[in-house]
Amino acid sequence: MSRIAPDRRSTYRYFRAITTRWMDNDVYGHVNNVVYYSWFDTAVNGYLIDAGALDIAGSEVIGLVVQTQCHFFAPLAFPQTVEAGLRVAHLGRSSVRYEVGLFAADEDLCAARGHFVHVYVDRVGRQPAALPAALRRALQPLVIEAAP
Repeated sequence: MSRIAPDRRSTYRYFRAITTRWMDNDVYGHVNNVVYYSWFDTAVNGYLIDAGALDIAGSEVIGLVVQTQCHFFAPLAFPQTVEAGLRVAHLGRSSVRYEVGLFAADEDLCAARGHFVHVYVDRVGRQPAALPAALRRALQPLVIEAAP
């Protein structure tokens, strides 16, 4: 198995600043691994809300996370601002693979990189649903040709 390398900042299409909190650190003095997954959610859903593609209380179609993964390269810790880079590696009929790089401020290489896959379903029946046009339009600028 080949070693995964950290991504450069330039491979991401959108960035969102996230402020670390005291409670994010674990007993080893760095952010606990579970927090990284929370930041993935914050980056993706914050982008979708800002782009007008997600109404968390009223959207008829919602995204359910069906797969997630993270590779860690360097520690992050409180107090520190983390910049979450976002891109879309796959834009399907009813699913999206989001990729997120977590960067310390002003660093070119990510401290962690990961992905998660949303399968979009109708809110009530939870059956796969086609991506709404507004969601597809919001995601199109984030699409990359092929994942690095």
